[in-house]
Amino acid sequence: MWDQLLQWDQEILIFLNNLGSTSFDSFWRTITKYPTWIPLFILFLILIFKSRPWKEALVLLLVLGILVFFMETCTNLTKVVVERLRPNNDAYLKPWIRVLANPSSYGFFSAHAAISFSVTTFVYAILRTRFRWSYVFYLWPILFLYSRIYLGVHYPSDVLVGAFFGILSALLFHKLYVLLISPYLPLDRP
Repeated sequence: MWDQLLQWDQEILIFLNNLGSTSFDSFWRTITKYPTWIPLFILFLILIFKSRPWKEALVLLLVLGILVFFMETCTNLTKVVVERLRPNNDAYLKPWIRVLANPSSYGFFSAHAAISFSVTTFVYAILRTRFRWSYVFYLWPILFLYSRIYLGVHYPSDVLVGAFFGILSALLFHKLYVLLISPYLPLDRP
């Protein structure tokens, strides 16, 4: 059963990765870099400060920072423990995929997917009642997720597990904020 799942993972990677073409390579190389998303992060900051009193907004940003640190730590520890080669480093698979980046670290699970989905889910949980259109933010992690497969540096299972772990972690952090921090903030709510 496990071997069958790994085979499907490889087949899906080969299919999705080979959908790419050289005319889109620079786009996906840009999408996969964190600095590309700075305008979105600035929008997140503006919306958080617009929707909350500034003291609460600062506390929310602190919790968000702790969440990102938690995600980075979990992904790095998991990569060291699991030691799954990235597709670009797999001698068997490399001839079958288009490799556009060559990180040498292990790949399971994707920090890009985990962090982007955790940040987006946390921000969505904060803003969803004030900005009904905030679900649109999920376009960012979906593009981010696909970029990792497109570049040949992650298997689909790497990014799906990362996304799932990121969403669950963000929901947990949001719940802890609501239960343990928010009630004790001396804030005048609008």
